[in-house]
Order: sequence, then structure tokens, then C-alpha cells
Amino acid sequence: MRRFVFLIGIFFSGFVFAQQFPSKTVRFISGVTPGAASDTMARLLAEKLQAKWGSAVIVENRLGAGGLVGAKYVAEQAEPDGHTIMMYASAFTVSTLLSPNVLNPKELQAVATVATIPTVMITPPGKYKSVADFVSAAKAQPGKLVCSDAGLGSATHMAFERFRFAAGFEALNVHTKGPSEALTEVISGRADCYFALVFQAKKMAEAHKVDALVVSSLKRSSLMPELPTTEEAGFANSAYNFWVGALVSAKTPRPIVEQLHREITALVEGEVNAQIRKLGADPLPMSIAEFEAMIARELKENAELIKKAGIKAN
Repeated sequence: MRRFVFLIGIFFSGFVFAQQFPSKTVRFISGVTPGAASDTMARLLAEKLQAKWGSAVIVENRLGAGGLVGAKYVAEQAEPDGHTIMMYASAFTVSTLLSPNVLNPKELQAVATVATIPTVMITPPGKYKSVADFVSAAKAQPGKLVCSDAGLGSATHMAFERFRFAAGFEALNVHTKGPSEALTEVISGRADCYFALVFQAKKMAEAHKVDALVVSSLKRSSLMPELPTTEEAGFANSAYNFWVGALVSAKTPRPIVEQLHREITALVEGEVNAQIRKLGADPLPMSIAEFEAMIARELKENAELIKKAGIKAN
């Protein structure tokens, strides 16, 4: 009898908790600077959720360690009641491997995926006719070609590493302080390639400042559909998935996790769908279980890639 009463109590307490959410200001924690892809998407969701809930929803930037500073705050310091949400990207499955003493990925609970953002291989204008031409040049001069990225462990870095192993060439990889610097290296001709976010690549290609050769996602980009994927170009196991999603403390009550999942996913499929596409991203709604499986798979794949490439945290 006592067990029955106990279980009923848990059910109703969870139900009441879910009914009362949100009961205070909700904060999206962004581990990147304003204007970055995941930060922009956090602001899109915050605006819509604030209107829906009639309660304040803000975005707070906590920068550092590839997003780990913000993620650690959400996992270990903020109240685990769903009112503090980490807007992270695929760097989650890289940064936690490079700095395992900072945060265990199991400390965060997957809530909802928002979008996937393709990266595009760009090169100095007129230097390479195609991705095959680039790979041939790289193989002919092992370690001589230079490829920039937006930082150690970033999606642009991991996309490059995955591609070069699939294509079988060596190149000098230069880590820069961010996308602008990495782009400048290619535009100036100091770097031979960079896996830029698709909206950056499109803008630079249209201005004839770079050539866009191939996209690293599993599917062609809706923003640059004329570009083949690296897989279509003949390089198996070369795709890199750059996603953006919401996570909360693993201690957050399940009813709150499920409510947040429903509400965020509904926006991704509805009100913010077109806005996400305008950013050059593709909406990526999936179940909590699918999100968890994707994280588990990427942690395994990225651990292998990090070891193979000899990547170490600074």
C-alpha cells in the first residue's frame, strides 16, 4: 500500500511540476558569441517561447573552452529545474572528449535538436577546378597545402579532419581565432582550404572571393543545392554532422525535459522553420531517444577521429 501511495505521489508531483513550468525566467546559455549560429538559434527560440509562455526568456553568453564553461554551469551550478537550458552544437561531442576533467557528457540531458548546418569546403578563387583537383594537389605535395579552421575542435576543424582521412592526404592544419580569420586566410591565398559554414561560404562565393567546391553534410545543402556532398564526390565516410540542439542538467525532472522537447520541436517544425532555413541551416527535429543515440554515436566516432588525428586540447 505504501509503495502504491509513493508512486502516486511521484506521478502527481511530476504532473504539478510540469503544469507550473515555467515559474520564473528561463535562460538559454550560449557558449559562443552573439551572431554565431547556435546563439542566433537560441535567440529565435527565446523570442517565440517568451511569447508563448508569457514569461521572460533570455539568452546569456558564457564563453570559454569550446562551450564547456557554459555547459558546466548548466550541469553543475544552475538549479536543475529546466529554467536553464544549454544551447550547444556538435562541439559538445568533441569538447567533452578533449577536456574530460571539465565535464562528463552524461551530466547533460538531451532535450531537442534544432538544426544541422552544412560546412562547405572553400578554396582561393581559381586555384582548384574541383575537390578532386584539390585532393590530387594535396597528395602530390604531402603536408605542403595549408588548411585553416575556426579553432581546435570546432566543427570546421573536425569536418576537415574527417575529410582528409577519407580522401587520404596530408596537409598543414592551422587553427585560427575564429571564422573571420579562417576565411581571411583563404581569401588572401595563405590557406588552400577551409570548411566554412554554408551561409559564410555562399556569401563569399557569390562575391567571387572564394570557390566553393563541396559540402560536408550527409545531404546537399538547401542553401547551395548545386554543390555535391563529399560522399557524392566519391569520398566514403567523409561527412561531418554539425548540429545545434538544447540540453539541460541530467538532474532535471523528466516531465520538464519532455515538455521542453515538445515545445522546442513544435517551433522547429513550425514558427521558426523558415527562419532556420534563411540562416543556411536545415531544421532537424528528432525524438529525445534519437538525439541521445546521435550523441552516443558521435562521442564514439569523434574519440576515434581525435586519436587518429592526434588532436589534443591546448
